Amino acid sequence: MSIKFLAEDDRPREKFLLKGKSSLSDSELLAIIMGSGNRDETAVELARRILASVNNNWNQLSLLSVKDLMKFKGVGEVKAISIATALEIGRRKVSQEVPDKPVISSSSVAYDIFRNHLSDLRTEEFWAIFLNRSNKVIHFAQLTQGGINQSIVDIRVLFKTALDHFSTGIIIAHNHPSGSLQPSREDIEITRNIKIAGETMSIQLLDHLIITQNSYFSFSDDGLL
Repeated sequence: MSIKFLAEDDRPREKFLLKGKSSLSDSELLAIIMGSGNRDETAVELARRILASVNNNWNQLSLLSVKDLMKFKGVGEVKAISIATALEIGRRKVSQEVPDKPVISSSSVAYDIFRNHLSDLRTEEFWAIFLNRSNKVIHFAQLTQGGINQSIVDIRVLFKTALDHFSTGIIIAHNHPSGSLQPSREDIEITRNIKIAGETMSIQLLDHLIITQNSYFSFSDDGLL
């Protein structure tokens, strides 16, 4: 169904899903927060009137109290609190510093990230670090958990995760509970398959680490990539 055929209260939500949050106007965002309008106005129309009263400025809107917001027809206590809460979340977000993302400059830096999750396990697990073009970590995740001898990763899941986070580089790792740092034939094969798959999507496999309790093996350092 086309958006234009939906009730106006439903259009911002549908637009959000179809086109993304950045496509919404300020009044549409506020309408979603409120959920509904009043007998004479849709949620979008009510949102436009509220924003117009503060010169369409979110900072000025945040200065209004719950009682101030309740002066608008159709805004009860619940809606007023929802608006104030959303604005407070925005204020706190702005006040918080974006945490520094570590930059992976060598296999040892990657090992330091993986070791706390993999070095002492009795079964194999497969993890991945997802990086941007500057080799900054943008996501870190466990992908599989296996038995005593092996943990096989689904390449489709690996690259779906990479695409979901707009990653351009991947470092993968799994542990060897046996303590052996020697890559198995399966380790070499899965590394080759991941590298080939990444090349078709311009997502580079930067390294594959095998982790033991006290050390690691790097496919990149050993010239196997």
